[in-house]
Amino acid sequence: MHVKLLDERVVSRAKARGLDVLVYAPHFVRLPDIREAAARFTDDDLLVVPAREVFTGSWRDRKHVLAVGLDDPVPDFIELDAALAEFERQGAATLVPHPEFLNVSLSRADVAAHADVIDAVEVYNAKCQFRANRRALSVARDVGLPGFGSSYAHLRSTVGEAWTEFDRAIDTVADLVSALREGADRRVVRRSGASHRLRSLLEFAHLGYENSWGKLDRLFLSGMEPTHPRHVAYENRFDDVASY
Repeated sequence: MHVKLLDERVVSRAKARGLDVLVYAPHFVRLPDIREAAARFTDDDLLVVPAREVFTGSWRDRKHVLAVGLDDPVPDFIELDAALAEFERQGAATLVPHPEFLNVSLSRADVAAHADVIDAVEVYNAKCQFRANRRALSVARDVGLPGFGSSYAHLRSTVGEAWTEFDRAIDTVADLVSALREGADRRVVRRSGASHRLRSLLEFAHLGYENSWGKLDRLFLSGMEPTHPRHVAYENRFDDVASY
């Protein structure tokens, strides 16, 4: 939990690293398309779980929340409370990726305020550096929520650099949702050494693209995002909680 790209090379790398499950949650892709891709790459050796990392709020103050087990699509750029309420209504597992990281995360106060509807907090992210991961771990401990680890792979080479081991088999999407919502025992594991450090630095450097040309393209060149709350696909259901 979780990766941003999915293709044959990603699947091959995941299997080579001994992973059983990948949570696939690309930015600005609608849930039906994520589901289709996840089903296409799932086989007897690897379960690919479709998920959505929803950008709540505006571009200036966007707070990311990860939902696993959604039945209905939820757009980006809606109010945080509205997103959390929709996840809870659908019985999805609600996770907090990279807390307290830059301007794209839930703060310690946000996590504490919504702890009753949050199922886990990311305590190790291969994209984040030491201080950010240490701060994330302290958030989970202070609030008393279970942790999870992820590669957060935007680059293929990062797949399998960090993962979460549960005390039970995860054979279906429902198995994973149950394990997360029930607070099942788990262990966060990561690789170490110079190669891990290098891959982490490369992932962090990728932020430069995401927040420069990538952001410019999203805002001005691509038109309305398919996950924009006012997109026709959402049938005006989220107009009253849209940030734009």
